[in-house]
Amino acid sequence: MNCIVDSKDFKTIRKIAFDTWPDAYGKIVTQEQLDYMLEKIYDITSLQHQQENLGHRFILAIDENNTAIGFASFSTYENQNNHHRLHKLYVLPNQQSKGIGKSMLDSIYSEIKKNGAGSIELNVNRYNNALAFYQKLGYEILREEDIDIGGGFFMNDYVLFKKVQ
Repeated sequence: MNCIVDSKDFKTIRKIAFDTWPDAYGKIVTQEQLDYMLEKIYDITSLQHQQENLGHRFILAIDENNTAIGFASFSTYENQNNHHRLHKLYVLPNQQSKGIGKSMLDSIYSEIKKNGAGSIELNVNRYNNALAFYQKLGYEILREEDIDIGGGFFMNDYVLFKKVQ
């Protein structure tokens, strides 16, 4: 089950991020960059800012034991109601390959279609195994992007795009 959440769930989102990121990025970036990014992005104040000021909507994936096992966030892209951005999608490592990520994406597609969305885009690290997941679901690479995130660190990403129908 997927549910849209509010700020009371940010501690849960933070915990899932800290449990997921070492598996997702541990072989891609240094431990210093991993620590820097986790604190920068998943500090409770930062999550509140993302929701309140940037318009991010968060969802949790909940298993049959009512335990949160993944999360995602999305928003309209640059105030274009017909175009959206997926900011985050993470599933606990021991829960991956069970359709949970796809289920969260399906929930997001359903939500954004209500606003007449025609497309969605996201960034994924060029060396992240999740790239194959997104491509399998019909996302196409638009371009490469190297983003200076401060602290002397960069994100080396692909920007992916998909039409939502």
